[in-house]
Amino acid sequence: MSSLGRFGLVIATFAILHVPASAQVGLERLFYYTDTEDSYASFVRHIDQISIVAPGSYIIDSLGIMWGSIDRRVLDLAKRSGVRVMPLIINETFHQPSLKRLLGDTAARGRSVRTMVDLCRQHGFWGLQFDIENVSLEDRDRLTAWYTDAARALHGAGCKISIAVVHRPGEFAGPLAYHRFLFDSWRGGYDLAALGKVGDFISIMTYSQHTRRTPPGPNAGIPWMRDVVDYFLRFVPAEKLSLGVPLQSMRWFTREDNSLPERARSWSETLSWTWGSGLAERNGARLHWDSVQAVSYAYYPNGGTFEWLFLEDVQSFRAKLALAREKKLRGFSAWVLGPEDERIWEVLKAEPRGKE
Repeated sequence: MSSLGRFGLVIATFAILHVPASAQVGLERLFYYTDTEDSYASFVRHIDQISIVAPGSYIIDSLGIMWGSIDRRVLDLAKRSGVRVMPLIINETFHQPSLKRLLGDTAARGRSVRTMVDLCRQHGFWGLQFDIENVSLEDRDRLTAWYTDAARALHGAGCKISIAVVHRPGEFAGPLAYHRFLFDSWRGGYDLAALGKVGDFISIMTYSQHTRRTPPGPNAGIPWMRDVVDYFLRFVPAEKLSLGVPLQSMRWFTREDNSLPERARSWSETLSWTWGSGLAERNGARLHWDSVQAVSYAYYPNGGTFEWLFLEDVQSFRAKLALAREKKLRGFSAWVLGPEDERIWEVLKAEPRGKE
């Protein structure tokens, strides 16, 4: 990008970030929840800034059998505070052969849908979200049929339904065999137009741009996020899209792996903001701000090999909110309560609320 183009991007971002709160459209705030004390403590501290809590609670197997539970403290606190509860339905270990068996078995799908309706009625959930991943391209229509059946049944019971969908920036798979792998098992299995039509909204997983499988890089760089959102908007209206926002930071390092002949590999792990910034400090690394990707990063040597940090902080959070407003999206879906930079909550206090 030319210096003039970068200047224009900075001006546009500044303008978006400095629109008075009273003039901005409020964003619905969905926060994912894991069964940890860190997640619970964050939920308790900041419940007044949360619209929807989405616990990763229920697992489904190849027979359509579902199991799981939610911390009673979470349900009680959400009810007292007027926070809507939308638990996740997760296919077991994201195991593709098991999911293929489930999707091909109409009796198993029907069994699961009946369980979903019972769960919603029994616990008074606002709704349920499908977190069905590692979907084969061949199972695209079967996933749509299952989701459509679930939507019809849940809506009939007075419950909402949504689905978390893996990122996809375009029709073309991409330049690498890695992108072919993403397309045939992670991206291509979702019929966006059909899912958007029958459900209440879609949470776009606009994160995991870089993972343990890739070289170091941002969890969710703004240019890449914008490409993903623009692609989804071709099929789903903005009022039915929720922007995936990562709250976890990332560290890339070298690890021993005795399963490989070479016994070592590059790897990454998720970090809290506190631990990530602490690693930078203890290793004497200066945090840099990438104004194009909207992410803080650092690198430092550890025994002669470099480790990389890409940190999701309050500044990157603001940039992602600005993107959601720019695209007039329904809201955001933040993964996950617990490791966030605490300063994001001050930002949210100054933001208008949406979809209450």
